[in-house]
Amino acid sequence: MIQSLSPKAKTASFSAGLALAMTGLGFAAVPLYDLFCRVTGFGGTTQRYDAVAAAADPEILNQTISVRFDANVSPELPWKFYPEHPRDTVSVGARDMAIFIAENNSAEPVVGTASFNVTPTQAGKYFTKIQCFCFTEQRLEPGQQMRMPVLFFVDPAIVDDPDARDVQEITLSYTFHPVDAVDGGKKAS
Repeated sequence: MIQSLSPKAKTASFSAGLALAMTGLGFAAVPLYDLFCRVTGFGGTTQRYDAVAAAADPEILNQTISVRFDANVSPELPWKFYPEHPRDTVSVGARDMAIFIAENNSAEPVVGTASFNVTPTQAGKYFTKIQCFCFTEQRLEPGQQMRMPVLFFVDPAIVDDPDARDVQEITLSYTFHPVDAVDGGKKAS
């Protein structure tokens, strides 16, 4: 015959289970939040294009949208960073490419990495990057200049979204930050 647990044992078991569940949720929070942002475009999170998963390239519409390119550099990074062309008009659904240029103005090698944002935020889930330099460490030697492409398209589904269909301009903004380099590079300070 199975004996039931005392109230103290039940409380202890429940508390231990709850602590394990909260620990698991803590570890899962970052990937779950990332997944949520990618699916919904929350906070201007762009979509990432997967050619294998895509059934076909998107339909190219006879509608255009202006894309503005913004470039920023953390004060701790001795770089000049700017878009080759600050604005482009693209056909919705058509692939396009923007070039950003970074230049190390210091006398030492410096490594940086870029984060990005898309505004207005409701357009983020329709701005799809095919190839991007963001979140990849970029090492520039003293005086070196680097051209970095971004391949993208604006998903035609934007015209069917009541919250985004009136968007006339999307801004893709990058900010470069210093990182500790491997191989003797220097963190800007």
